[in-house]
Amino acid sequence: KLQNGNTTTPPPPPPPTSPLQEKKEEEEEKDDEKVEKVEKAPITTDGIMPQKKFYRSRAHCNPLSHNDAFDYPIEPSAFDWTVDHYPNHPDLSKNKVIQPDVLDVGCGFGGLTIQLSTLLPQNTILGIEIRAKVCEYVRLRIVALRKENQSSTQQQQQQYENASVMRSNAMKYLPHYFRPNSISKLFFCFPDPHFKEKNHRRRIISERLLSEYIYLLKPTHGRLYCVTDVEELHLWHVKKCNAHPLLRKLSDEEMKEDVCVETMRMVTEEGKKVERAGAGKYYAVYERIGVKEGAVHAKNFFNEGEFGVVRSNNKKDGGD
Repeated sequence: KLQNGNTTTPPPPPPPTSPLQEKKEEEEEKDDEKVEKVEKAPITTDGIMPQKKFYRSRAHCNPLSHNDAFDYPIEPSAFDWTVDHYPNHPDLSKNKVIQPDVLDVGCGFGGLTIQLSTLLPQNTILGIEIRAKVCEYVRLRIVALRKENQSSTQQQQQQYENASVMRSNAMKYLPHYFRPNSISKLFFCFPDPHFKEKNHRRRIISERLLSEYIYLLKPTHGRLYCVTDVEELHLWHVKKCNAHPLLRKLSDEEMKEDVCVETMRMVTEEGKKVERAGAGKYYAVYERIGVKEGAVHAKNFFNEGEFGVVRSNNKKDGGD
């Protein structure tokens, strides 16, 4: 009863739901559940070749500000490569320790990683990619190729079992995964040029990172490959690598004899794009030398011109 004496009438009860309406509501609920399941389901299931159009991503990202929490082992011996990456590796029957010895850093959509798998059947290939969608595309691509070869001969069944891909930041975590002097080949194909001078520290080849790569490369025959369509970046690569006392540049004749050089130039997605555009490709290959070969010691390590050492004219820096 209200204050003015008037009374309120209760709302009318809802009309009874007809059986037809109840059935319609049930069907709508089922449809909603199906939509949720489709949205949660992966774009491509394991064993089916993925379509690249569903895995497009930005061409590059800033590795120094990429704050995704990557899991990584404390030391290389704490990581088992056979669990997620090489469960049917051909060398498992020989009781060998399985660890990648050929790295495709910034592998993109996996063209080079997959080609190296058949080109270097005695090696273990790993593509490293920082972008999640692109990495998943390469993983699905390798799984599909493995499945396609299951009905083939025993030798063909082992194809692509020596290749895998891992999502990580190669500028930060390589020493956590790989032992020193364990890598035979390191590939850097068409990396982000980072044109602005303030962003040069983001480049994948630099003085600091070169020492890390050389720490991983096998002495006397470990090789570092770099290719780009940007001449300015190529000159940067050559300058940094030439200045390092533990790297030796391969001659043109030596590069012609290396089957990986032509493969590096032609089979990557970016390389094919550059080829279609008719643009130039600039590349170089360096080999790690032994300590005795280079005669590197405390007296000559900091000589002017070695390892990027230059004379400073600033007295505060100790110059003349």
